[in-house]
Amino acid sequence: MHNVPEDPAAPFINKHNEAAALVQRMSLQEKAACASGKSFWNLQDCKRLDLPAVMITDGPHGLRKQASAGDHVGADKAIPATCFPTASALAASWDERLIAEVGVALGEQCVAENVVVLLGPGMNIKRHPLCGRNFEYFSEDPFLSGKMAAAIIKGIQSQGVGASIKHYAVNNQEQGRMYIDAIVDERALREIYLKGFEIAVREAQPWTVMCAYNRVNGTYCSDHDWLLNRVLRDEWGFKGLVMTDWGATNDRVKGVSAGLDLEMPASGGINDRLIERAIESGELAESVLDEIIVRNVSLSLCGRDLADQAVSVDQVAHHSLARKAAAQSAVLLKNDAGMLPISGEADIAVIGAFAKQPRYQGTGSSRVNTTQIDCAFDAIAAHHGGSGQIAYAAGYEPVHSEPDQRLIDEAVRVARNSALAIVFAGLPETYESEGFDRPHMDLPDQHNRLIQSVCGVNPNTVVVLCNGAPVSMPWVNEPRAILECYLGGQAGGSAAADLLFGAVNPSGKLAETFPLQQSDVPSDPWFPGAGRQVQYREGIYVGYRYFDTADKPTLFPFGHGLSYTQFEFSNLGIEKRGSDLMVTLDITNTGGVAGAEVVQLYVSALASDVHRPAQELKAFTKTFVDPGATERVELTLSRQGFEIFDPQEKCWIVEAGAYEVRIGSSSRDIRLRQTLNIESDDMVSDALRAVNFSLGSDGMQVSDEQFAGMLGRKLPEPESARPFHINSSLQELAQNSWLGKRIRARAFQQFTRSLNLDAAKMDATLLRMFESMIDDMPIRAFALFGQGKVDFNQLNALVAVLNHQYGRALGYLLKQAKRNREARL
Repeated sequence: MHNVPEDPAAPFINKHNEAAALVQRMSLQEKAACASGKSFWNLQDCKRLDLPAVMITDGPHGLRKQASAGDHVGADKAIPATCFPTASALAASWDERLIAEVGVALGEQCVAENVVVLLGPGMNIKRHPLCGRNFEYFSEDPFLSGKMAAAIIKGIQSQGVGASIKHYAVNNQEQGRMYIDAIVDERALREIYLKGFEIAVREAQPWTVMCAYNRVNGTYCSDHDWLLNRVLRDEWGFKGLVMTDWGATNDRVKGVSAGLDLEMPASGGINDRLIERAIESGELAESVLDEIIVRNVSLSLCGRDLADQAVSVDQVAHHSLARKAAAQSAVLLKNDAGMLPISGEADIAVIGAFAKQPRYQGTGSSRVNTTQIDCAFDAIAAHHGGSGQIAYAAGYEPVHSEPDQRLIDEAVRVARNSALAIVFAGLPETYESEGFDRPHMDLPDQHNRLIQSVCGVNPNTVVVLCNGAPVSMPWVNEPRAILECYLGGQAGGSAAADLLFGAVNPSGKLAETFPLQQSDVPSDPWFPGAGRQVQYREGIYVGYRYFDTADKPTLFPFGHGLSYTQFEFSNLGIEKRGSDLMVTLDITNTGGVAGAEVVQLYVSALASDVHRPAQELKAFTKTFVDPGATERVELTLSRQGFEIFDPQEKCWIVEAGAYEVRIGSSSRDIRLRQTLNIESDDMVSDALRAVNFSLGSDGMQVSDEQFAGMLGRKLPEPESARPFHINSSLQELAQNSWLGKRIRARAFQQFTRSLNLDAAKMDATLLRMFESMIDDMPIRAFALFGQGKVDFNQLNALVAVLNHQYGRALGYLLKQAKRNREARL
């Protein structure tokens, strides 16, 4: 393992001088070529300058390196690699050291496979539980997200390879993600949706940032000068390069000016030629292009050095780490009468197909080809050791989980004849995936009926959940214990058994709120938007910031998680150390077994002139304590712990006044409090003071006038689907034009054929994901993925035909014909 450098970006930055010298020797054509990839996973090479075509590839919870040409949706099988728990699980560990360990292992996998950048972590805020890709994201809280991301980045980059935080920014849903316009006020942007990225950049300096497909307040992220240059580079001091998500380039020339360094994948030279023409015409200065190419070449030079590192990956050690991470990340939601851990020699019924066919990761670009998979049933049998009988019933079919009374009847018979029933339930792959959002928060009806039926005949029932995001639990009062394992990676089955039998004491805490019902979610009235726009009217009131402020009941609150032991908090003290506040307390394990507690520090402004959440997480630490022992805990509060963003003054401010520091085991379980007065000369602007919210228990109420006040401008009109344009989606074409319907069908056929897939034989989840991606794909993607076969003039001509503008279509085709003649000459 490499030592963690003082500056995590140092290996990348140290290549800049060499890269600049190489760029000075490049022709305009060579520089333009280096602005995009060479292939699906490789950067552009330059053999004349001994510059290799280095490889970047998917993560974020395991290496997904494809041996063939590749795809970005997980269709083609990758080389075997350790599949760690997904981000939704890892965040529930609240353990920065553990997350860094996982990062080191991921970095080792990259070095061994000659991969210069792992495309992860994903760190978008969980605005709504239904986002289909929430399993890839850490939390609803930006502070926790930023800290988790920084930890895994440091681990990855300690091995001399780079990380890529994604998807920057405001990519909080799958529906319409390639074109949707996220309308969000600047305070919410700064305090919620950008803050996690800011923490990760300032603390860990990832080598790369991946921009999102979507628009933010009218501008595509790939063209967004404010996001990429002014905020990311000028304010946060980002030193690395910005790349697109695959096919996210909107306007390549605008992107160069806006700070977009690398287009992925290759566009077959289409955008290279646009850059060349822009420089030749004077539209774009060559010096601006030089800046981005220096960063791209620096990354290539880092990749060139990887070949000199002979590294062999210890797959056994990585699997053990995956098991440890899964166990530390699981959350014990409920444990009535000390139902767990399991003891004695009782007969056990293990029920649920996930016990033998585990659901351990999500579908899409993060899908890992595992080195091995642990089965929970086998692990339970190993722990049980032959003492008592173990019976099994499937309870449901694991792929679709369609209603089947016969399977429930079989499970009831097995449960009735056992002293204890363990039901494995959750979300099948067809319910959550990249590419589409969930339609509701419910488990499959078969799973709900199974749990209720088993609980009806056996009061000693434990439910083990396997899912990537919060679910509703109409049966929550019926089982004695509930263990949330999320998507626990390839060792999740063994980890679940370790927890059930007490070999590991649960210590996970929810990194997101589990609402009682979907309609309680503050963003629900505006998710996933209408047409081509989604409005973030709830502002800063995301997750517990809303639930705690509105005093709204939850199923399980943010930060919740039980243990097999008990902890007592005492002796809270706060003292000033330099410019920071040092918060100290004692934590005592008053139970009989060793365990870990997550100490959570929340700050509450007791008398504010502006609307603020009731409390916000500002520090945390995970502390392991032996039974009967006491550990002293220290937490640091800096100025950032009290700041809010003033959109009118465009700066962070601290209000003077009284604040309460709250120490808790969850956001709803506050154990210690202390009030302090903060002095500040910062003034609150009239515009910020004027914004207010109605946060009643009946949900968010934000009028058009209020939202316009938050935005500080007139409410933008939603974009119409007609007339068609270069960014119209194929679904919009299909719904509004007979020709568009044929184009959409042909695109799906070509897409699956290019991946050597037969739609008739395709896995149901993969088929649904492909269909959703095709529906959301903008017309311009034909040029970006066409490898030079389709030009933008041809696409503009197609758009003109769809709009019945035949003269304009002919003009574009004649323009293209002229360019083709000039190219031949």
